[in-house]
Amino acid sequence: MKNFGIIGVAGYIAPRHLKAIKETGNRLVVALDKSDSVGIMDSYFPQCSFYTEYERFDRFVEKIKHTEDRLDFVSVCTPNYLHDSHIRFGLRAGADVICEKPLVLNPWNIDALQNMEMETGKKVYNILQLRLHPAIIEWKKMVDEGPKDKVYDVDLTYITSRGLWYYTSWKGDVTKSGGVATNIGVHFYDMLSWIFGEVLENVVHIYEHDRAAGFLRFEKARVRYFLSINAKTLPKEAVEAGKRTYRKMEMDGREIEFSEGFTELHTESYKRIFAGEGFGLDDARSCIKIVHDIRNARPIGLKGDYHPLAALPLERHPFYRR
Repeated sequence: MKNFGIIGVAGYIAPRHLKAIKETGNRLVVALDKSDSVGIMDSYFPQCSFYTEYERFDRFVEKIKHTEDRLDFVSVCTPNYLHDSHIRFGLRAGADVICEKPLVLNPWNIDALQNMEMETGKKVYNILQLRLHPAIIEWKKMVDEGPKDKVYDVDLTYITSRGLWYYTSWKGDVTKSGGVATNIGVHFYDMLSWIFGEVLENVVHIYEHDRAAGFLRFEKARVRYFLSINAKTLPKEAVEAGKRTYRKMEMDGREIEFSEGFTELHTESYKRIFAGEGFGLDDARSCIKIVHDIRNARPIGLKGDYHPLAALPLERHPFYRR
């Protein structure tokens, strides 16, 4: 049985980590969040110590460092811009770290964390659960076993509607979230680089507060993508079906079906980590570089080979902060 701490236990993604810790037979010792709305812990670890102040949490972790309650792992479920700092906390506490996506916001943060891994002897793992999805595994197998010189044409469309709260929250601040491509796209970029290899070209057509569209050329694929949080960009069939989320992946005109099941893979991710098969810092490097470069690119507009939905009309939201 491993001892866990969680930073960011009141957040949206934390319940998946609580479930994964419980289902793998481990124990949550302590949790931290500035919000005290964490009653969900009663369903998993009612005896877990809880703090709303980082300083008291830090003292508790230091106090138990040389006892049987010392932390073996720290799970990081905080806003994107805090990941680097909280990963460092876990390493300094003598624990391995499991961090949600995106691991960090900038490629050079990975280099610094690798130095800390060497100094502390501990490891950092990233949740890259699409690599564990059966349909994605089968897709990669098909590409790996296909013609070695073939370059595929891929279209990625992902629309996940967000309300007005989004722009007031940290997610609406690009300096804290990394922007829409980082918030909702980083797993897909990891998946694409895992399947199709190194990125050779990264062109951004549209990069706005509520959408991003561009072209990525990998070693084995030409990818047009469109990501959006605006419900007005949903296709007609999604609206008529009452859906607020739309995912579609096509390769050479054939749809790749993976719409179900990828939100239930955290427990499997934890099992892989305990088996020595977790995804580490180098695994996360490609997708972090992709989103960093998208965020810092100068969009070229509707030129070249762009995703059809990139041409949709734009309404700038007044709450957006950039």
